[in-house]
Amino acid sequence: MPLDSLSGSTPEYVISASNLTKKYGDFTAVDDISFDVPAGESFGLLGPNGAGKSTTMRMIGGVSQRTSGTLSIMGLDPEQHGPQVRAHLGVVPQQDNLDEELRVRDNLIVYGRYFGLPLSYLRPKADELLEFAQLTDKAGAKVDDLSGGMKRRLTIARSLVNEPRILLLDEPTTGLDPQARHILWDRLFRLKEAGTTLILTTHYMDEAEQLCDRLVVVDKGRIMAEGSPASLIRRYSTREVLELRFGSERNTTVAADLQGIGERTETLPDRVLIYAADGEAAMEQVSLRGLRPITSLIRRSSLEDVFLRLTGRSLID
Repeated sequence: MPLDSLSGSTPEYVISASNLTKKYGDFTAVDDISFDVPAGESFGLLGPNGAGKSTTMRMIGGVSQRTSGTLSIMGLDPEQHGPQVRAHLGVVPQQDNLDEELRVRDNLIVYGRYFGLPLSYLRPKADELLEFAQLTDKAGAKVDDLSGGMKRRLTIARSLVNEPRILLLDEPTTGLDPQARHILWDRLFRLKEAGTTLILTTHYMDEAEQLCDRLVVVDKGRIMAEGSPASLIRRYSTREVLELRFGSERNTTVAADLQGIGERTETLPDRVLIYAADGEAAMEQVSLRGLRPITSLIRRSSLEDVFLRLTGRSLID
């Protein structure tokens, strides 16, 4: 059941935020952020817990009022046109809130009734969504009998029952094992290929790199950088990173002996990072200086390194 247009013209961006701010008393959760999201893009907010990502999502969803700034969803203000905007949104909250008393298939049908959708539409739609979520064989099962990954896929399937134009995903894979995460990523890739606009928050840099066309790095309510994952890594880091561990008691003291190797170094509690275009060449320099780390690892730069460069601390503290 395709949804009708909200207005006669299609806005350039399906989401547009300008100087968006949210305060709770003296605490500023979202601090003057601006971004635009075109239709069909997978857009991410990457940052640690408490960065303001979920608060931003709640404002987009129209369930939290902004303190100042402007926000437009498909050309409409979610505070002024909340029901119309929410009718075109799919929301996957950070914690699954499935109805434990209903069977798997009934969760989809009952949720669809909240949108006023008829049973003649919901019955075949529920079967379609269960197939999409790889839960067809669990249609009559109790929600309690599902694994964490299955519950997450059911929550996503439920969010699609009204054929939303925009899907909001708040930390979609938190708590899932690697296999469940990859299955979920595949389902989200399929939605993106079908043209659904995805807005997701995450503190997993590999997830952001896999799923996001473009993202903003958020810390303490502010946007630190914006761009595609690849462009951010090129702009703020080197091609490779050499990770060295000398033991927690020696990392800080040895770091001084590593100066001049690569482009820069970062000393963390458990390791020293050397940023260089060629990790092998950097390792050779370490050996020539007579330094013998307990362990060494050469890897490509990631968004974790971008965050460390921008904020001076690790993404997951």
